[in-house]
Amino acid sequence: MKIEILDVGQEPAWDAFVRAHPVGSAYHLSGWRQLVAEVFGHGSHYLLARDEAGAIAGVLPLIRVRGLFGDYMVSLPYFTYGGPLGTSDGVETALMHAAGGLGADLGVSHVEFRSFVVREPAWPVRTDKVTLHRPLPPDEDGLWKSLSSQRRRQVKKARDGKSDVLIGGAELLDDFYAVFARNMRDLGTPVYARRFFAAMLARFPEETRIIAVRRDGQPGGAAFLIGFGDRLEVPWVSTVREMNAHFVNTLLYWEQLRYAVAAGYHTFDFGRSSLDSGTYEFKRQWGAEPVQLYWQYWLAQGRGMPGLTPSSPKFRLAVRAWQRLPLAIANRLGPRIVKDLP
Repeated sequence: MKIEILDVGQEPAWDAFVRAHPVGSAYHLSGWRQLVAEVFGHGSHYLLARDEAGAIAGVLPLIRVRGLFGDYMVSLPYFTYGGPLGTSDGVETALMHAAGGLGADLGVSHVEFRSFVVREPAWPVRTDKVTLHRPLPPDEDGLWKSLSSQRRRQVKKARDGKSDVLIGGAELLDDFYAVFARNMRDLGTPVYARRFFAAMLARFPEETRIIAVRRDGQPGGAAFLIGFGDRLEVPWVSTVREMNAHFVNTLLYWEQLRYAVAAGYHTFDFGRSSLDSGTYEFKRQWGAEPVQLYWQYWLAQGRGMPGLTPSSPKFRLAVRAWQRLPLAIANRLGPRIVKDLP
């Protein structure tokens, strides 16, 4: 087996391999390396494995993040999924070891692999995060009947003639970003730049959608969706808290599930959560079941596990300070910070 760096001419073959792989995700596609470079300024090392006949046997996308919080590589930052894809466990393990060797040559502190499995038992792993998946029925009637009576009542109350649901793309980005940016500030988390979402909508128009709810003509909530294969994921969703008294949040999630069924997806991915958190319990109430995530690490000699998470003790004071910032300042400073966080 030979492992090499992906070049532009090999991108169609790379993407075809990803689309055919049973656990391939949208984030394994080659287009992310250009998007991340354009929006965040980070370089990449996409590793391609070939068998003895020259056929693609595995892929591993890696983004190198160099900035405020160190120098490291991730497969893939900013998203839940990544890690190696191969025709066998051995190919995936070989790709991870090749990434570790590359990391040593480059002098990075660690390489993070985001996956559903542990491929190298000798390397440390984080297991504090899960994603939540909900199987979808074949039609809307089955979806409606699968909801609890409480959820159905809430959806009916939300349909009071004052809330409008819109589904689209870039034309709804202002709705999404206005609510999302405010919610991130309230959580004490730096916000991504608006152009990050604009770039995704432009580069992946078939995979991305925005669903927005307007209440009395004002943005009340919005979800940014990414579809791939038979799964539709909501990596980012936010609502205006004051409008949740009118069940805007419930209506927004119902419309996401309804759209997923109409579009022919088999699974709705509610995104990652910490076990037993409030968001975890909320997603379970919609019929979602946890799927364990394994984030495994190659560590440079003498290095410990990274602690680049908002729940880390060293970030607690920063979170509380960020929550008190005026929204305009948070929106200006946030993109400069969050680009360097995984």
